[in-house]
Amino acid sequence: MRNLFVLLVLAAALVGCKSEVSQEDATIAVEEVKESFQNFGAPVAVSEVMTPDALAEFTKTLKVGDTVPVKFSSKVNSVCQKKGCWMKVDIDGEESMVRFKDYAFFMPKDIAGQDAIIEGVAFIEEVSVEDLKHYAEDDGKSPEEIAAITEPKQSLAIVSSGVLLPEAQVEEEEDSNPQE
Repeated sequence: MRNLFVLLVLAAALVGCKSEVSQEDATIAVEEVKESFQNFGAPVAVSEVMTPDALAEFTKTLKVGDTVPVKFSSKVNSVCQKKGCWMKVDIDGEESMVRFKDYAFFMPKDIAGQDAIIEGVAFIEEVSVEDLKHYAEDDGKSPEEIAAITEPKQSLAIVSSGVLLPEAQVEEEEDSNPQE
């Protein structure tokens, strides 16, 4: 009976040590993230984020109709200037359309050139001439550029459930604009 009691105490001590290590590891992982983000849409964790090159490699075998969940970082090339209801991002030299799930959120219209972390579902789509012209109009293209669109286009597209944008550093903005 006494041996059983000692065995139970040792087992409890080992389980207690394991949970302490897990809590410490979680704290270390959180401390490694030094940048703050503004979240749009569903919460997005800053972990296991693919580069644009890795995303291009990961999705290159997709066919029209295939879908795959993704989380990646990329530079924002442009945003819908009417509402912020879509954005185009650079994926390994190709521009990909990002729309937002159920139109549940919109992006700021002035984020072109910024990096973003995007989570959602990637797929290959064939975009009709009518839709391409609509997107070109929303993007502020000239009537000549819109009229030049005459063929549908297959491309990688993403329906995003959430987006992270790095928050502007107030201190950096103050330092770059010193008052005299």
